[in-house]
Amino acid sequence: MKFGFIMFPTKDAIPPGDFGQLLEDRGFESLFMPDHTHIPAVTPERYDVLNLAPEFKNGMDAFVALGAIAQATTTLQIGTAVLLVTERDPIVTAKEVASVDVLSGGRMNFGVGPGWINQEMRNHGTDPSDRWKVMRERVEAMQQIWAHDVASYHGDFVDFEHVTSWPKPLQRPRPPILVAGNGPNVAKRVIAYGDEWIPMLRPNVLEEITHFKKTARKPGSEEPLPVTLFGGELEDVDAYAAAGVDRVLFWVRPLDTAAMTDTVDQIALHLGKRLG
Repeated sequence: MKFGFIMFPTKDAIPPGDFGQLLEDRGFESLFMPDHTHIPAVTPERYDVLNLAPEFKNGMDAFVALGAIAQATTTLQIGTAVLLVTERDPIVTAKEVASVDVLSGGRMNFGVGPGWINQEMRNHGTDPSDRWKVMRERVEAMQQIWAHDVASYHGDFVDFEHVTSWPKPLQRPRPPILVAGNGPNVAKRVIAYGDEWIPMLRPNVLEEITHFKKTARKPGSEEPLPVTLFGGELEDVDAYAAAGVDRVLFWVRPLDTAAMTDTVDQIALHLGKRLG
């Protein structure tokens, strides 16, 4: 099992590149960036934005932070956990993902999700009731751009043809796509347009992961699909391993360099020989 971190990069926290170096030096496998373009100040669903930590609206752009991490590290896996593709233009996002993959030498992991703040989606022109369909079409459209010199895609929410875009990702056919979400349809989504599942820690998630690992297969394959657990707890890593989790991402609040170094060192000490 591999171990990594998630943190919103903010102007007062450890710089993203320095954080990446810190983790790489201590044997951690990965660093992922969350994504919120903004947080609505006014929303009819007030519960959507209640009690959010300040970094949800103060966090830097995920791709800018990933570019800095890519240049500061050599082996660390990097990625989004998760990019809200319902709020991102797919042609622009395809170029951003490919660019980070090139800058990192093929270490990009593309975690995708639909989001949950309804007004945030509406501000980007997405009807929340369409979010799963929009996410699928945008991810599929990006795959066409990465795979073809001249790409076309025709869907209900994404429609283009004769698109040329470089660079192409170094990883072929594409960087791994980690599909977020829970519920009865998640395995179908991962199989249809993803490569891995990235569930959030919540009650009963280990039972869901165990079932997923036993049953979810790509057509023609008997290989279990990988699972990255978003927001795992340090004291439960043995249970995650037993359930078949492949990667655990620890969520940490933005901290300055000294405080983050102490936090990472404590986690590394607890994991001991589990670290690579």
